[in-house]
Amino acid sequence: MSIYAFQAELSNGVNISLEDFKGKVLLIVNTASKCGLTPQYEGLEKVFRTYKDQGFSVLAFPCNQFGGQEPGTDEEIQAFCSVNYDVSFPVFKKIDVNGEHSHPLYHYLREQAPEDSNVDTDSRLYQHLRNNFPQILESADIKWNFTKFLIDQNGNVVKRYFPSTLPEVMENDIEKLLK
Repeated sequence: MSIYAFQAELSNGVNISLEDFKGKVLLIVNTASKCGLTPQYEGLEKVFRTYKDQGFSVLAFPCNQFGGQEPGTDEEIQAFCSVNYDVSFPVFKKIDVNGEHSHPLYHYLREQAPEDSNVDTDSRLYQHLRNNFPQILESADIKWNFTKFLIDQNGNVVKRYFPSTLPEVMENDIEKLLK
């Protein structure tokens, strides 16, 4: 099984198979518009534009499960991404990434990569989680907005990155997969 077994709806309501991305290196990320990490959209767009012609894409899945930081409609989210960050990579409909209503893709991603890499234990986010939600740090659950999953050209999960990991930090890993 790979991510190609899943489908998802784009923000405009079009349902697509992730098999449409077969042969590409992907960075799948749960996003939010009103989060301290929201400026990562800029880095995600930069990395996308740098590598898209080499077979790379970012797939954004907005989620409102962390502090209510993605309250808008799918149309509002898409407009926010376009106006504020000139996002040109696919943005999907808002989904849940944890819990009984989590999107099947995210259930699969959590199973395949249950632990985050690049965890910055000195970051404000890590300290917040440790102080307020210590159990989440020990689980396979998505920890917060902007958790990222790197996927190879065959649809396999290669690595999971902690939310505070900047997209630019992942460029070496992306380049290795593109070669």
